[in-house]
Amino acid sequence: MLYHLHEFQRSLASPFVAFSDAAAKMYSQPSSVLSRLPGAPRVAAAFELVYRIGKDYEKPEFGIRTVEAHGHTVPIIEYTVLEKPFCRLIRFKRFSDDPKTVEDLKDDPPVLVVAPLSGHHSTLLRDTVRTLLKDHKVWITDWVDARMVPAEVGPFHLEDYIDYIREFMAHIGVERLHVVSVCQPTVPVLAAVSLMAAAGEPTPRSLTMMGGPIDTRRSPTKVNDLATTKPLSWFRHSVIHEVPRNYPGHRRPVYPGFLQHTGFLAMNPSRHFSSHWDFYQDLIRGDLEDAESHRRFYDEYNAVLDMPAEYYLDTIRIVFQQHLLPRGEWRVRGEPVKVGAIRDTALFTIEGELDDISGLGQTEAALGLASGVPEERKKHLTAKGAGHYGIFSGKRWRDVIYPEVRDFIRAHG
Repeated sequence: MLYHLHEFQRSLASPFVAFSDAAAKMYSQPSSVLSRLPGAPRVAAAFELVYRIGKDYEKPEFGIRTVEAHGHTVPIIEYTVLEKPFCRLIRFKRFSDDPKTVEDLKDDPPVLVVAPLSGHHSTLLRDTVRTLLKDHKVWITDWVDARMVPAEVGPFHLEDYIDYIREFMAHIGVERLHVVSVCQPTVPVLAAVSLMAAAGEPTPRSLTMMGGPIDTRRSPTKVNDLATTKPLSWFRHSVIHEVPRNYPGHRRPVYPGFLQHTGFLAMNPSRHFSSHWDFYQDLIRGDLEDAESHRRFYDEYNAVLDMPAEYYLDTIRIVFQQHLLPRGEWRVRGEPVKVGAIRDTALFTIEGELDDISGLGQTEAALGLASGVPEERKKHLTAKGAGHYGIFSGKRWRDVIYPEVRDFIRAHG
């Protein structure tokens, strides 16, 4: 009922939200008579703030048109190379007609970026992809909003997630592949590589794990505390809801994106309040650059997706409550997940010093579990002053962390 109530409230608010958008433009456009009235900037700012708080946020585009690679400006073509019901494998293809440019690009190592299925769209890793494209051939997992997947397709479990990752790696070509997993997928990706190694299959050349919950018993955060202070039955009955009739996934049980978004805001309410107040002040002052920066951030931050209920509950139980991976007790389709079986894949773990989602030591735990990987093929980096998002986006990612990732991939290619 909660999801239906949310949709009902959204439909009731939509006329006022649309009016706020129109009013903000009428009071701010130079061609409008209303923009010349006393106090017009304040009125326009108030209406735009109301509009942005109440509007629906659609999935943003990656919008990567060109990159600078090996001293060349190279156009980028984004396209889907493999499509599954719950995920698309996207390639960012670098093109050039210049023989010298093609020669410089052809030997760059292939990298699969596994984006998190944890509420936000894969476009949250736009900066990660854009930076990697300078020196690599890049693919990314683009998870589908579960409310858009018809219920007759069937459920999606954490085991299915692992199957997807293995299929994607095989499609690209695992023998030369390097994998970068960010946050949530560090667990299923490590499990996938472990299962491949135990089965005697080829494994990726390297695996970089960034800010992920490999062992949430270390330095638990508020996210970890919430998952462990409530029984699994509470999550099943309190946060799982059926998709309403107005979506293709009608009757599919999901963890709704709007609940996840509420959780995001609740972690730092004062920070978001201050950000919106600053946005209002920027509009009044005419500080268009800072106002646009606010819009870009919240266009991404407020765009959320629904997660399949089965996958969400599996993650709560296996990763956060029972810690099956670090305890060596996880079985996937009857096969034990033995991280110690990994031999040929170099491992790099990255954590943010100020990460309030995955605490210090949670990702680094993977290095201790991988007893079969020689120490010289393991590496860890704690990024000083970096929060969770700072390890894969922003200036610290580009200037400090990325060079380490690039050099690690090159060293083990």
